[in-house]
Amino acid sequence: LETDPSTFVFNGYALHLHVKPKDCTHWVFGAGTYSLDLPKMMIDLNSDNKDKGWNTSIKSAYSLFFEYHLDNSKSGYFFGIQTGIQNYKISNSNFEKKESEYSNLLIMPSVGYKWLPFANSFYVKPWLGLGYTSKISGTNQIETLEYKIDPMIPFLTVHFGYSFN
Repeated sequence: LETDPSTFVFNGYALHLHVKPKDCTHWVFGAGTYSLDLPKMMIDLNSDNKDKGWNTSIKSAYSLFFEYHLDNSKSGYFFGIQTGIQNYKISNSNFEKKESEYSNLLIMPSVGYKWLPFANSFYVKPWLGLGYTSKISGTNQIETLEYKIDPMIPFLTVHFGYSFN
């Protein structure tokens, strides 16, 4: 089981379940769900959205994870890919009580390190990725304003988890 504590800081949640098949020493597969209110810093990564009054949240997201661990699946460096659907809700302070929703496809290659800081099954997993996104449904406009969707999103986080093997 794994979570991203930063999602809780941003009024959300994250829960991931990872499985290592018995005969696979290097591969780990997983599925997860998460939500969060995007911090202003992330909204402002796209200069077209900067200081335009946008409030953006991922109201729900569902992803599959595939990781290849260089040494073994217990600790060390890994490469991965995440693919999923992210459901967004946007609002803008220039238009009271107006919201829009849209969904994105996400494909994100990643690299990270799984660290066992204690002599038990608790682990810390910092990782970073560069995600490709593409709108697949809904609208990213409110009245005459358009929330610009970046096709490439950098991401950096630290997950905490517990292995039951």
